[in-house]
Amino acid sequence: MAEGYLKGRIRREDIITTAVSVYAEAGYHGSSLREIARRSGITHAGLLYYFPTKEALLAAVLERRDSEDTEREHLAVPPGLDALRHLIALAAHNVQHPGIVDVYARLAAEAVAAEHPAHDYFERHYKMARDYAVASFQVLAERGELRPGVDPAYAGLNLVALMDGLQVQWLSGGGAVDLVGALRSYLESLLAVPLG
Repeated sequence: MAEGYLKGRIRREDIITTAVSVYAEAGYHGSSLREIARRSGITHAGLLYYFPTKEALLAAVLERRDSEDTEREHLAVPPGLDALRHLIALAAHNVQHPGIVDVYARLAAEAVAAEHPAHDYFERHYKMARDYAVASFQVLAERGELRPGVDPAYAGLNLVALMDGLQVQWLSGGGAVDLVGALRSYLESLLAVPLG
């Protein structure tokens, strides 16, 4: 029983990995479950056993990315200076993994449409990211670590927009954009203390 469960989990993870590759090449709308099944080495019916809909597979891809980012970069740290440092570390990690950044950027753009299956995910994702960034800047303001006149609400909103915008420019620019350096420079311009 346990061996079958383990094999099933491994197969599920393999399907998600394959879906990431297919989404990176063709986008969500340009991909098909049949192609993902073929590349995973299983039948279409076999894939449907694990992911009954294309939307269910998309949700699993996005959840994996969030889970991996949170665990690897310790993004669950309390808001404040450490949170900003972890976001820079996340950007540095992303520079080393352009494939998943590309998938995320494509899906985020496609999901602007309300009928897109990932629309609700990105709406929640951006709200959580903004809330976390704003809370970090509020903590910094309370500790006197934010430059006078910096509004934590706008600083948080701008940080989230900058991170995604830099990713798109970095992907499009063939390495001409220093994603990590630009992010660090923006944050340092807001702080009254060293970012470290």
